Amino acid sequence: MARIGCWSLPAEIIDARGLKCPLPVLKMEKRLEAMASGATLNVLATDPMAKIDIPLFCRQNGHQCSLVTQDDAINFSIIKG
Repeated sequence: MARIGCWSLPAEIIDARGLKCPLPVLKMEKRLEAMASGATLNVLATDPMAKIDIPLFCRQNGHQCSLVTQDDAINFSIIKG
């Protein structure tokens, strides 16, 4: 959860399962633009290229990114820098 002051906000979620890159990255980029620094975005993806593209985008743009593989999907947890 993102913390703003003493309040916690639930993470926003993008369900990009079934989409091929670069669509998951483009959807993530657009959503991150509208979010405050420190906010958390979860992205669900199934395209194996997302394991490379999403962390690379995050490193290049100052965001923290971690991932967990769950069943057939990859769950990326991104904290906006």
